[in-house]
Amino acid sequence: MKKVELRNVCKSYDGPPQVVTNVNVTINPGEFFILVGPSGCGKSTILRMIAGLESITGGQLLIGDQVANSLMPSERNLSMVFQNYALYPHLTVKDNIVFGLHVKKVPKEERKRRCEEVAAMLGLSDYLNRKPRHLSGGQRQRVALARAIVNESPVCLMDEPLSNLDAKLRAHMRAEIRQIQRKLGITMIYVTHDQMEAMTMGDRIMVLNKGEVQQVGHPLDIYNHPANPFVATFIGSPPMNVVDATVAHNQIHIEGIKPIDIMDSQLANKEIIQVGIRPEHISFASKEIEDKRRNIVEVVNVEVLGNETVIAFKLGAGEWMAKWSGQWRVQIGDRIPLEISYDAISVFDKESNELIKSPKVSDLHVFEHEVI
Repeated sequence: MKKVELRNVCKSYDGPPQVVTNVNVTINPGEFFILVGPSGCGKSTILRMIAGLESITGGQLLIGDQVANSLMPSERNLSMVFQNYALYPHLTVKDNIVFGLHVKKVPKEERKRRCEEVAAMLGLSDYLNRKPRHLSGGQRQRVALARAIVNESPVCLMDEPLSNLDAKLRAHMRAEIRQIQRKLGITMIYVTHDQMEAMTMGDRIMVLNKGEVQQVGHPLDIYNHPANPFVATFIGSPPMNVVDATVAHNQIHIEGIKPIDIMDSQLANKEIIQVGIRPEHISFASKEIEDKRRNIVEVVNVEVLGNETVIAFKLGAGEWMAKWSGQWRVQIGDRIPLEISYDAISVFDKESNELIKSPKVSDLHVFEHEVI
């Protein structure tokens, strides 16, 4: 296991503008660290700089305790799984797996032992003599993963390795990769644009946008306490509802709903803010809810997913979403009562985009239990 540290790392091509700006992060030994963000945000460029496939314009990269800026890729003692797998079509699965060991002149018996161990771990033992064209997408992905693991490098880089798989296989491979990483104890740096992968796989995630780091932290910390509206709307499905609002007379005023009473002093001296609320934190307002907290909205779309229902409704000039557990018999055009609680909202500074207020943990249904 090795740590990987980026200190003010920047990247530009032929002068300004920079495609990656002042990235500062320490990836701990044995950590599953995920870079996530929309296409073009610089996450793959960062991974390629760590791998040595892209030069670093500014800053320092440390692998372990060694400055790696000028090291060749072969000198960095890491492995990489590419998005397109990059398997050799004319070689068998076995030869693809041990190709790197052959280049390093690892003895034949050692190559055979490592190949058999990794193949058994990934369920490839029955396919070692096949060519890649005779494998499914998931099996090819396993071969690419096996080729990276067999080198026994302390750091493994993965560049969107699951993007070519169907949804069911992607979910299976997420769990498999996570289990392998824990079993081997390697430091894994994983790039994805899929926030679901980031939330379910990472020990920590780094959210990027336009080459700049937006937030680094544990997935649930980022979900519950997003640093800015971009993170709030990028992490979570459906995304957080975010809208401009004003503060007056100790109330938050949002177009289309009744004023929300402010319960603390966090919003003192603020006039224009942004308010966000997760779809699952919008409540159905029963008849017992007092009138000043009931908001009647018109439904514009309904998605019944079996175990939950996603409802889109008009709010002022925009559209919001609510997500409720179970199967709700709601039709497009229905007018339904909703409650938006002060304790459930996030508030962002309109000018700096910084988070001012997070929802109360008690409203987020965070459960703890004794580990047996």
